[in-house]
Amino acid sequence: MKKIIFIGIVFVVISFFIIEYKTDKKDTNVIKEAKIEEKEYRAIYISYIEYPSILKTNDLDIRKNNIDAMIDNIKESNFNTLIIQVRPFSDAIYNSDIFPSSSTVVDNEGDELGFDILEYIIKKAHKKNLYVFAWINPYRVRNNIDTESISKFNPAYKWLNTNLVKEVENLGIFYNPSEKEVEDLVIGGVEEVARYKPDGILFDDYFYPTDDIDSVNYNEYIKDNPNTSLKQYHLDIINHMVKRSYKSIKKIDKNILFGISPEGNIDNNYDRNYADIKTWLKEDNYIDFIMPQIYYGFNHDKLPFSDTLNTWNDLITNNVSLIPTLALYKSGEEDTFAGTGHREWIENSDIIKKQIDTSKDCSNYGGYAVYRYDYYVNPGKYNNNTIEEVNMLKGDIN
Repeated sequence: MKKIIFIGIVFVVISFFIIEYKTDKKDTNVIKEAKIEEKEYRAIYISYIEYPSILKTNDLDIRKNNIDAMIDNIKESNFNTLIIQVRPFSDAIYNSDIFPSSSTVVDNEGDELGFDILEYIIKKAHKKNLYVFAWINPYRVRNNIDTESISKFNPAYKWLNTNLVKEVENLGIFYNPSEKEVEDLVIGGVEEVARYKPDGILFDDYFYPTDDIDSVNYNEYIKDNPNTSLKQYHLDIINHMVKRSYKSIKKIDKNILFGISPEGNIDNNYDRNYADIKTWLKEDNYIDFIMPQIYYGFNHDKLPFSDTLNTWNDLITNNVSLIPTLALYKSGEEDTFAGTGHREWIENSDIIKKQIDTSKDCSNYGGYAVYRYDYYVNPGKYNNNTIEEVNMLKGDIN
């Protein structure tokens, strides 16, 4: 009898610790365990444009110290999410088996990284209870047409002068989205990043750079599908790639979130980039969150912030969360294309704060993102309005 009582006590004690462990684990991984809209993401973008001052150094200790300082800076400002650009130009800031090291962090594309930057950032950020979204440009190879800079380690190198890679005057070099080999390359790269177990993976808005990048593919396709317009063909190509990406990510880890940051201008998504946002915000198994770049002031003639934000929010009929990206870089500057509102960012220094407050009223609100880190911490990017915006932003998130 005593033995039975003893076993019972041990069972209760062990059960208690199991429950405690599970509870603690859930608390420390709340974003992964909960639906995204149940948590406010306060994110900041770290672009390859920032890398020369943070990552591009051959002194690995300095590089690590710079990363540590960046993470501390973000933590102290009470952001909770880093959006780190891991693949800007068919390259990588991590140890990839597919893409060469990025010339944004090493001297020459393909040079040794020294250490795995993405792995280091994820490890350090998670120790500070920060979340990491890995930001990918799926089709961009270069933002110029200098093919000489493409190393033999780059997948684009073997496809130069073929239908798989195209030079676009004044825009850059891009993979052709309609080619099956290209889609497989994109998916392979997504899977590679997913294995690092970031908290999220984000695609930028660069899909179709031109209407005719895949004219050969489309002309072949309409022989058997004569009623399919070029626009619909492009939308279908991107939708297929997005859905495959989502499925591949969830297969590796269902808790990794997947999202896209399209243009804030909804018409441009359909007429230029061929991003079928209405499908993604209606049907399941495409994305978990949407980060539209709503880079407009409240007084913008054609796309005032509040109206544009509400339009995005109203499009969502599934479980996707809305995380608007806000244009800190415009603070104190003339907004050339805003019409009569072109001086709004000059005459006001609380626009970002008001945009955050406005966003919080949206029924699908999941947080906000600020573009970009340099304008938050670099005095060389500051003007008086920027300083006031940053101080208000810190006040909002403290």
